[in-house]
Amino acid sequence: MQNIQSYVQEHKDRFINELFELLKIPSVSADTAYKDDVIKTASEISKSLKDAGCDAVEICETPGYPIVYGEKIIDKNLPTVLVYGHYDVQPADPIDLWDSPPFEPVIKKTDIHPEGAIFARGSCDDKGQMYMHVKALEIMTKTNQLPCNVKFMIEGEEEVGSKSLSWFVERNQDKLANDVILISDTGMIAKDVPSITTGLRGLSYVEVEVTGPNRDLHSGLYGGAVANPINILTKMIASLHDENNHITIPGFYDKVENLSTEERAEMAKAPFSLDAYKKSLDIGAVYGEEGYTTNERNSIRPTLDVNGIWGGYTGEGAKTVIASKAYAKISMRLVPNQDWEEITELFKNHFENIAPEAVTVKVTPHHGGQGYVTPIDNTGYKAASKAYQDTFGKTPIPQRSGGSIPIVSLFEKELKSKTILMGFGLDSDAIHSPNEHFGVWNYLKGIETIPYFYKYFTELSK
Repeated sequence: MQNIQSYVQEHKDRFINELFELLKIPSVSADTAYKDDVIKTASEISKSLKDAGCDAVEICETPGYPIVYGEKIIDKNLPTVLVYGHYDVQPADPIDLWDSPPFEPVIKKTDIHPEGAIFARGSCDDKGQMYMHVKALEIMTKTNQLPCNVKFMIEGEEEVGSKSLSWFVERNQDKLANDVILISDTGMIAKDVPSITTGLRGLSYVEVEVTGPNRDLHSGLYGGAVANPINILTKMIASLHDENNHITIPGFYDKVENLSTEERAEMAKAPFSLDAYKKSLDIGAVYGEEGYTTNERNSIRPTLDVNGIWGGYTGEGAKTVIASKAYAKISMRLVPNQDWEEITELFKNHFENIAPEAVTVKVTPHHGGQGYVTPIDNTGYKAASKAYQDTFGKTPIPQRSGGSIPIVSLFEKELKSKTILMGFGLDSDAIHSPNEHFGVWNYLKGIETIPYFYKYFTELSK
């Protein structure tokens, strides 16, 4: 493809400034206080798709936040690539841990990004990576190098479970018909070690509520005589792992895929420094399931983690109470073959069964999704690999991710398409955390690489 790199360099300042404008909008889907901002972001995405060259763009209403759909059909006999991304972002809390305001994007140099990184909520997950595809389309249309058809489906509820996306996909299968789905909502091993994500973990997310007495009690008058829900909840949570950090829920591992020694050996070839990993997190040691490496624990093994816990008095000073209730939010990352609804039910039954009679327990499922694995011998993967080889000068490493994109398995079920995960973020980008950022180099490299995927996918599909 001609002049891709020169086009990126010529327009890089504009590409960055346009992304900045998107990042300034606090499109937090989890908080209804930001409803207008989420809807505003959808409108801005639609304008960007039109400017990039889409012939038809729609803001499609759903039971929740709208989905932005766009398409550029040049020849119905050519392959069609469906690009998926999301414009909603995680809440910025805790705000006080950000070094700069989360919705006032700024470029700062870091050890990993000496050329600078864009610090803002959503910079990597997923506005920055989604916008790479919009700019890649612009390059291909402005230089008359778009080799096939392209469709865009950008949603606003990924961070809260993509409920409306399922509704939309089921009702628009003809509109969304494609030959491959392309997503950049993942990462790569390092700036100099490109990789393609070939597997994702599933997810089960629940909230638990433990209730003791019918009101908060004086801890002096009632302490030692009445069950304290916070004490009980912490004991129940602690019992969910054994001394080897193996999850104790009966039946939890029944369908877990155990990778062969050969597959684990291939995974181990990916460059990884345990010392650098610990240093980046300021921890003295790693921690996890016995018998597995760090990279295996966070990709091919299921997990159970408490994401939040609260109850009683947490304000300034002292208040001596036994709380009436205690709460926790718990997520389980699942591997292929584990059904998230089945795991949710196993958790619910187990958690209720281990509760002492002195308290009552309520388990509320929130959302979830299935795991996913894509083969490396299909046309989409081969096209992505050749694209990375052209722009990075290296063959990318196939890598399973510990993260979850529940809609990927939905796409395969409803649209009968394979998904290719071309992510350009890094583990150090602090997604979902304070000081989220995305390297300027990574952003521009993604814009440069994506057009080559279209070129090779079209060629290999003949």
